[in-house]
Amino acid sequence: MSDSNGSGERATGSASGTGDEGHERLPGRQRKRFPGISSRAYEHPADRSALVALRKLSGFDTVFKALSGLLPERSLRLLFLSDSVRVSDQQFQHLHTMLLDACYILDLPKVPPMYVTQDPQPNAMCIGLDEPIIVVTTGLVELLDEEEMRAVVGHEVGHALSGHAVYRTILLFLTNFALKIAWIPLGNIAVMAIVTALREWFRKSELSADRAGLLVGQDLQASMRGLMKIAGGNHLHEMNVDAFLAQAEEYEAGGDLRDSVLKIMNVLPRTHPFTTVRAAELKKWAESRDHQRIVDGHYPRRSEDKDTSVTDSFRESASHYADSVRASKDPLMGLVRDLAGGASDLGGRLRDTFGGRSGSGSPSSGSGEAPGKPSEGPGAAPGGRDPEDGPSKP
Repeated sequence: MSDSNGSGERATGSASGTGDEGHERLPGRQRKRFPGISSRAYEHPADRSALVALRKLSGFDTVFKALSGLLPERSLRLLFLSDSVRVSDQQFQHLHTMLLDACYILDLPKVPPMYVTQDPQPNAMCIGLDEPIIVVTTGLVELLDEEEMRAVVGHEVGHALSGHAVYRTILLFLTNFALKIAWIPLGNIAVMAIVTALREWFRKSELSADRAGLLVGQDLQASMRGLMKIAGGNHLHEMNVDAFLAQAEEYEAGGDLRDSVLKIMNVLPRTHPFTTVRAAELKKWAESRDHQRIVDGHYPRRSEDKDTSVTDSFRESASHYADSVRASKDPLMGLVRDLAGGASDLGGRLRDTFGGRSGSGSPSSGSGEAPGKPSEGPGAAPGGRDPEDGPSKP
C-alpha cells in the first residue's frame, strides 16, 4: 500500500485474507471475487444505456474536466478533509477493511478516499469529477451492523466503478444552481428540466449500486435489513422482511389513477427510489438468471467496454421499460396497456378489413369476418384474444 489513509491505495489483495482462487475467505463463509468485471454486469438497463452513450461521446470527459473549475469539487474535498474523519487503518479501521475488501471483490484498481462525517441522518454518497470520494454519515455507521454496512460500502464502490460520481456531482451543483436562479422563471425551468432528467437517471443508478452492494456483501438478507433500517430505524425486532416487501407490492398495485399521478409527483424530487421499491427490485434481481450468471463467473469484462454498442444498450433499455409496463400492476400503467392494446386491435381490424376487400374476393364465410379470425362473443377478448392473455403488445 502506498499510504494508510485510503487515498492512493491499490486494491491488490483482501484485507481479510484469501482462500480458494476467485474466493475471499471470511469467518464462516466464502465470498466470490469478480476479476475484471465491467460495471455493465450489474447496471440497470436504463442506467447502462445512458452511461454507454456518454462514454462513447467524443470529448465528453474533456468537457466535464473543463467544467470542473466551475464546480465546487475542490471545495468539497477540502471541506471533508478539514471537517470529517478520513477512514484508514488508524481511524474507523473496520470501515477501512470493508472498503479494501469491496474494491478487491469488484477489482477496482484504486481505492477511493472515504470519510465519515457527523450527521444523524443515515446517508452515504460517492461524488467527485477527477477522482471519486465516498462519504458516509455517523447516523448510518451507528445504524447498521457489519454485514449491512458491508453492502453499503459495496454500493458506493459500485458507484465509483460505474463512474456515477461525476454525474452525481453535476446533479448536486445544478440543484443548488436552480435554487439560486429560482427568481428567473425561464432560466429556472430550463435548469430544472435537466435536473429532473438527471434525477430519473440517478434513481436507476441507485438500483445498479444496490446490485453492486449485493455482489460485494453476497448476503441478500443483510441488504434487506439495511434497507429496512433506513426506512424504519434500528428496530429489527419490530420489522419483518416479507411484510416489508409486501408493502412494495401494495404500493405498486394499490389505488386508482389519482394515486398513480401522486406516485409520480412524490418521486420526481427524489434522487433515490423508495426503500420498499429498492428492496423488491434487489430481491427480484438476486433471483434472476443475470445474477446467477455473474456468480458463476459469466459476466462482461472491463476490457470489452470500448466495443459496447450504444444501439444495443438503448434497445435493451427500451425493452426493459416495455416489459416493466406490461408487468406493472399500477393503474396508470394498466391504462397505458389498454390504450396500446386498443390501438393495436384497431390497426389489426383495419388491415383485415381492407386487406380482405382488396384480395381475390369476398371471404368464404357469410359472416363478413376475415378468414381464420374467431368470432367475438361475450367471453372473447377484442381481436380474438383470450381474456387471460392480457392486452397485446404495443
